Formats: sequence, C-alpha cells, structure tokens
Amino acid sequence: MQMDYRIRTDLALETKERFEEDNVEVSGVVIEGSYDEERDIRTTLVKIETEKGAKAMGKPQGTYITMEAPNMSVPDQDYHREISKELAKHLRKLASLDKEKSVLVVGLGNREVTPDALGPNVIENLHITRHVLREYGTLGMGEDRAHAVSGIVPGVMAQTGMETLEIIQGVVDETRPDVVIAVDALAARSTKRLSRTIQITDTGIDPGSGVGNHRDGLNAETLGVPVIGIGIPTVVDAATIVHDAMAHLLDALEEQERKEFLEEMISPHLHTMFVTPKDVDETVKRLGFTISEGLNIALEYV
Repeated sequence: MQMDYRIRTDLALETKERFEEDNVEVSGVVIEGSYDEERDIRTTLVKIETEKGAKAMGKPQGTYITMEAPNMSVPDQDYHREISKELAKHLRKLASLDKEKSVLVVGLGNREVTPDALGPNVIENLHITRHVLREYGTLGMGEDRAHAVSGIVPGVMAQTGMETLEIIQGVVDETRPDVVIAVDALAARSTKRLSRTIQITDTGIDPGSGVGNHRDGLNAETLGVPVIGIGIPTVVDAATIVHDAMAHLLDALEEQERKEFLEEMISPHLHTMFVTPKDVDETVKRLGFTISEGLNIALEYV
C-alpha cells in the first residue's frame, strides 16, 4: 500500500530547494543569496510575494532569511560572536528597531526536552530591561533612549493545560509590546543544516511545528502586533534519513519508480520519530547563548 510521503522541514530555503530539484519554477517567490567568504556565512533571502507563491510553498507570505554557517556547531566563542552580530543586523531591519520600542521575547519549547529547549535557553541569557525602565526611566539604563525588553517562557500544553497562543495573547493584551520576537527549535530536511542554520522571518512562528505537533500560530493576525520568528533546526525526521539513504542505493531506477518504491518501503511509524545529534545538550545551550547575544546586540541601543 502506498502512503503520502512528504519531506518535513520548517526552513523556507529547503522548501524552495525541493522545487528546484524537480525543475519547478514557483511564481511569486523571489530568492536572493550572498556569501561572506571571510566568515563562511551564506545568507539566503526567500521572499514570498503572492498568495499563489504562499500556497505552493506551504508557508505564509513574507520574508525568510536563512543564515548558514557550517562552523556554528563548533564551540568557538569568537566565531559565535560574529554569528550574533550578523543575526542582530537582520533583526534590526525586520523588526524596525531604529526607534524606541517595547519588545516581548518569547522562548518557545520545553525545558525538559533537550532538542526543544532552545527558546527557554535564550530567555535565560536575555538582557531584560522593561522593569528597569518602568522604575527609573532611561537614566536607569545610562542611555538617552532604550528599548523596553521583556521575556517569557510559556512552556508547552502538557505542562500548562493551555495553548501557547492563549498565554501569549494574555501577556500581549496586558503589556502591549510593539513587537513580539518568538524563538523556537525547528526541523530540517538535511542533517547538514542541524545546529548550523538560523532562520529569521517576519511571518511569526508555529509552536511545535518542528516535530509535527502544530499549535495555533503566533503571528500579526493572532496577536495584533508584528511577530518575528527565529529558529534553529535541532531535529530531522527519521523517515527523511531513511529516504535519503535508500535513494542513494536506488539511483539506477527511474525517478518515478524510485519514488513509488520509497513510498511503499518507508514504514509509517517512522513519521513519528525524530533524530537529533548526540551532543545536542551542549549544542542547544551554546546556540541559545548565540541567539540571546544577537538579540542583546540588536536591542542594546536605539
């Protein structure tokens, strides 16, 4: 019996690459790339400009910036500082941080599940300033102008019994931030991008999407304020790995024959399994610090 085999990825870049592999041109989608040879950082901009393009990509209209840095998985503090600076540059532009703003940073994920603990780790290292500004004003920060930064780790439904969106909507209604920045772990199509890729988007984020556990999305429509999503892939669908390994063995078959064979052979239970690197605990802590530093740099001055 055949099944509907679909490659799972949260990265807009990988979705676009899938169409390119099939020699399919997606109208309404623009892609631009640049490469910093000195720092070995490749940046790709995917802009979905039309509803037709959004439907084809399976993602909302908006801007998706992907930073690929192979050395990001290496514990090199100087290099990670460069990654943080590059991230800050994109954040300032997407979130329009050229004037004073109230910014709520949401650390999505589950502290108890290591590959899903990226968001909570980011909040741990974030420079929170909202309470200082409310108490002492900008002089308490030693600056003439400063962003009011607050942060929250809403947990997951199994811990709270509430949708993440419900919690964040309550916080947004009460604190009225100008922009929300949500950080979450993602799923990648390729193992090469695990812990080596950062995606920034102005379309928001869907909590739990990385492991196929889709919750109500955090976006401008549901929260009433602009939402910037930041994510790093920490897991790969197990079925994807099996698919790739078997595909190499079947290169001699015609494309359609190979596709049909793989759809029949990959067991359905693999679609509930995800694979993550063995050093994910150390890696997630390091990457959480890298993202928090990027946020701190982006929000440290106006």
